[in-house]
Amino acid sequence: MRDVVTQKKRVVVKIGSSSLTHPTGKINLHKVEQLAVELTDIKNRGLDVVLVSSGAIAVGTSALGLEAKPEKLACRQAAAAVGQAALMQIYEKFFSEYRQRIAQILLTKSIMDAEIRRRNAQNTIHELFSYNVIPIVNENDTIATDEIEVYDEFGDNDTLSALVAELVGADILILLSDIDGLYTSDPNTDPDAKLIYYVDEITPDIEKMASGAVTKVGTGGMRTKLRAAQIASDAGIDMIIANASPLDNIGKIMDGEEIGTFFKARGK
Repeated sequence: MRDVVTQKKRVVVKIGSSSLTHPTGKINLHKVEQLAVELTDIKNRGLDVVLVSSGAIAVGTSALGLEAKPEKLACRQAAAAVGQAALMQIYEKFFSEYRQRIAQILLTKSIMDAEIRRRNAQNTIHELFSYNVIPIVNENDTIATDEIEVYDEFGDNDTLSALVAELVGADILILLSDIDGLYTSDPNTDPDAKLIYYVDEITPDIEKMASGAVTKVGTGGMRTKLRAAQIASDAGIDMIIANASPLDNIGKIMDGEEIGTFFKARGK
């Protein structure tokens, strides 16, 4: 079944905050470089690639010398503004070493819901594809206060990545996290939890297996990942939840290896 992945031509990869940072909250430069290598290599195969990257608030929190993610909304917005600039600078450094051009795109739910703005974003990304550029998408946390105050809107960019995959007409969405995939129960508390390799349909029983966030840095839990899977499936896009460690899981997935949980598209 996984051999269908090798036939994909347009892929969206989402990576969460906890996968890009150390336990200290500081950016993990080694992971960022690995990510640049993996995505550039996929691009070199002739595929269109979009990266949906969390981490702006986490990086900004560290850059501002704060001990923890701030509670005050304005402070989070400030951390996002500082962190987004720093994060893109780091991405530019590593991707440029492999001669891969990148572009920054900041989106909000209001843009995705408005037809004209949505079309403008879509046209921009498609044009970037024609120039062999990898768009790096993040939520515009400096103005998207609804998403900061209630993280369930995008869930650490889980939902955003599915909307972006639909926007660009992706063939597959890969959600990279700090967990191997969907388990029958929470593997952090249940030693008998088993990894589910294939989901044909998101049923109520599947939804019951979802749990909340399990990291201090990230905000998305399995619940938001299942929501992303439903959006992708309805749009005719296959989705995989896989562990971001090691990051060469990306290449292995694109080679058709059975890694993580595969959600079969059921939409048009």
